[in-house]
Amino acid sequence: MPLDDFMDVLCPMHVRLDSTGRIVHAGPTLQKLRADEPLVGRRFLEVIELLRPRRASSMGELLTMKGVKMHFQMRGTPRTALKGVMVPQGRGAIINLSFGIGVIEAVRDYVLTSADFAATDLTVEMLYLVEAKSAAMEASRKLNLRLQGAKIAAEEQAFTDTLTGLKNRRAMDHVLTRMLEAGQEFALMHLDLDFFKAVNDTLGHAAGDHVLQRVARVMVEETRDEDTVARVGGDEFVLIFHKQTDRSKLEEIARRIISRLEKPIPFEGQVCRISASIGTSLSLDDERPTAESLVNDADVALYASKRAGRACHTFYTPDLRDAQQATTPPERAAAC
Repeated sequence: MPLDDFMDVLCPMHVRLDSTGRIVHAGPTLQKLRADEPLVGRRFLEVIELLRPRRASSMGELLTMKGVKMHFQMRGTPRTALKGVMVPQGRGAIINLSFGIGVIEAVRDYVLTSADFAATDLTVEMLYLVEAKSAAMEASRKLNLRLQGAKIAAEEQAFTDTLTGLKNRRAMDHVLTRMLEAGQEFALMHLDLDFFKAVNDTLGHAAGDHVLQRVARVMVEETRDEDTVARVGGDEFVLIFHKQTDRSKLEEIARRIISRLEKPIPFEGQVCRISASIGTSLSLDDERPTAESLVNDADVALYASKRAGRACHTFYTPDLRDAQQATTPPERAAAC
């Protein structure tokens, strides 16, 4: 077997130089590093730069470092780092090269495979280990993403009303606590449907569920993305308006919601008729507001709206509580 063929099998990264330092033969893997630039006939030091143990500019200087581990770098892009050792061969020399610890980058940059390395090269085994580790890490990453997604879904479900897709009471409590701790100003509307019990009693719970879903859609459409809409009971809802305490704007929103909910809601050839009573409390009206006090205040204002004839909106004031204590509040079932 000719020497070059023999070396191509055992050392596919070798290069054979003549006495002037020109490349007479390059191993197939080394040539692959510069696939569009034939290496044969070029001066070795014009293709590959010697960095250590000392720089060289001639074949004579290279020959003084026979048997010594040398550090090289490919000229041009990419500037791949190489290691090598040289042995004289006649008046020329053979230099066997390798990638060293930069093999991973080299495999990526030049799309190398196990066929580009000698069969006994430990690099091949290392590549298999790296590939196995990468596959394991990718599998772990995908598993973590699925677990994170499942966790987010579970948390979302824990804070969501399954019928309407709105937030639930737990979510409302969380939002109120966060906003109060941050010292943010906001308005809290408590909405209770009028005549909803009649829908359930006459048309059934399927009709009631349909109405609740329609009500939820209306409230979402009448609020902003930063606001919170929660279903906190059978036909009770709480709307939290982030940084919105303008009474005229809140009154307009409440009136718009009531007006939309008074429109007949068709269901399987029948018509559902409801309205809504609303009470609103403002965080800035209390020196030390708490979630419980704000919800209670909005509840007092809500039942003032019920007593006023339903389908109206009332802002909380302390005198409303005095009026409620002086009278017997209507039962929820009778008010719906």
